[in-house]
Amino acid sequence: MTFRNLRSLAFGAGLLIFSRPGAAQGKLDSILPVRGFFIAAPRPAELDTFIRFIHEELAPRQVNTLVIQIDYRYQFKTHPELVDSFALSRKDVKRIVLECQGDHIRLIPSMDMLGHQSWANRLNKLLQVYPQFDETPWITMPQHYQWPNPDQLYCKSYCPLAPGLHKILFDVIDEICDAFDADAFHAGMDEVFFIGEDRCPRCGGRDKAQLFADEVRRIHDHLALKGRQMWMWGDRFLDGKTTGLGEWEASYNDTYPAIDRIPQDIVICDWHYDRPDKTAAYFAMKGFQVITCPWRNPSAALIQTRDMIHFREESTPEMSARFLGVMQTVWSRPDIFLRGFYGTLPDTLHQEQAETEWSCFRTMFGQISKWRDSSFSGILE
Repeated sequence: MTFRNLRSLAFGAGLLIFSRPGAAQGKLDSILPVRGFFIAAPRPAELDTFIRFIHEELAPRQVNTLVIQIDYRYQFKTHPELVDSFALSRKDVKRIVLECQGDHIRLIPSMDMLGHQSWANRLNKLLQVYPQFDETPWITMPQHYQWPNPDQLYCKSYCPLAPGLHKILFDVIDEICDAFDADAFHAGMDEVFFIGEDRCPRCGGRDKAQLFADEVRRIHDHLALKGRQMWMWGDRFLDGKTTGLGEWEASYNDTYPAIDRIPQDIVICDWHYDRPDKTAAYFAMKGFQVITCPWRNPSAALIQTRDMIHFREESTPEMSARFLGVMQTVWSRPDIFLRGFYGTLPDTLHQEQAETEWSCFRTMFGQISKWRDSSFSGILE
């Protein structure tokens, strides 16, 4: 992932698959068990449009998994000090839950753990309220953000060894999972550039891979106690230098050995946005269930979807079951995505013919629908 591709505009047996009747649907579930969609939580004023989109666009396209990045945009009762602007109420969330249940869509909340505790020149809510959790308190937020910068600041991280941190994190994770009636939680953990920094009095000088693995395990084990599955992004488990994937889609700060130190019932969301890199096979060979995640490149998304079908069809039974499917990611605000999708953005922003999130979504799920309706002939040609 290059900087121009940053977030724009701004266990096995535990997997639940909701199936609709019919032979074609059953075949679709067998070749792509997960057909996912990842997007940030809508603002309360946009909730009606968002719910209509779920019913009228996601469900007919056979989307069966919706991951909503909620972060601190929820009206927490356990920690009201962490409620961010445009927060959804429990009643708002229950409207989404009921719609997804009616449309046979598995609903999973997401919050950024470890990294992504700031964006541009603004601290996110956790470090605003609890600055003592900051991994790099000596780095002040700039008035005007630009990359590159002398501090190598992309996003802030919390320090995984900060006293009192996890009690707060687990409180809000539990509350949001309860509100979503969720049997899984997406912990983020992508693009972690700050970890084990030398100047941190708690974790400085420690093995970065072990720090990362320990934090993954803490979150996993807490979720497991509640009977919930952990999902997360996979980029920090890839060696960016050896593979040539770079420091965005993979790790330059030596976190990648953590892949061998974490529970294998975690679902890995393997994102590649410019090229259809085949790293899903690496995660499956390591014993993990994996989902391939495109963004705004329609041609790459089609290759990624076919790859997952190929992997399932052409692997050993042990490996085949680990290739779960695909998940479209959206990194613009939900209102921007929906306006782009429905064609109501200004001409300067609405470029359906270009590489956009909505054109990628239409292309990928349009092809999936064609495969379903044509009894899947020619998929592996």
